Amino acid sequence: MTGRMHKGWHGGGRGQARGGPRGGWQQADLPDVSDLAAWLAGRLPDGWFIGAPEITVDREEIVVVGELAPVEGEYPDTDQGRAERAAAAAGRISRFREETREARIDVARQAEHRYQRKVAWGARIGEVEELFTTASVPVMTRLRQPERMVLDTLVDSGVARSRSDALAWAVRLVGRNADAWLADLREAMAKVDDLRARGPE
Repeated sequence: MTGRMHKGWHGGGRGQARGGPRGGWQQADLPDVSDLAAWLAGRLPDGWFIGAPEITVDREEIVVVGELAPVEGEYPDTDQGRAERAAAAAGRISRFREETREARIDVARQAEHRYQRKVAWGARIGEVEELFTTASVPVMTRLRQPERMVLDTLVDSGVARSRSDALAWAVRLVGRNADAWLADLREAMAKVDDLRARGPE
């Protein structure tokens, strides 16, 4: 079982990890995650997921989302039937979350020690997906007045509750509308990482 791993351009630091300033971790100090999918394949208990889990990695967090067995029973293709199917799926995901809690904590603790990133989990049944506790990482940035006015417009119009919420909304919007461009950018940066690791030949 090999997981499908999505890695941001900043997610694959090379070399041995060492503490950064004030106990933090710097981009270049993060352990390599190229073996993460294989490590999880050997570490996850059999029968948890159908097939390999989807793995997403950035500098701070590893998110593992697995597909669970479909719910049993016949549900008519009506609004009520679809709602009942979704409710049954949500119930199964909730049961999986409770029954695997201790084991997931154990796997996460080992992965966090090995890869120096927090680990979060999620489960999916068809179109129903739930992410369990995930990291909310503060991002410090300096914005000039035009950018601040954009955020304030989103807040004043009720689209967002605060400037930070507006910034998160804007990032999600860019992500949805620039998937192909972002994928090309990550691929290019991954090649740069590989060239940097190999050095001049």
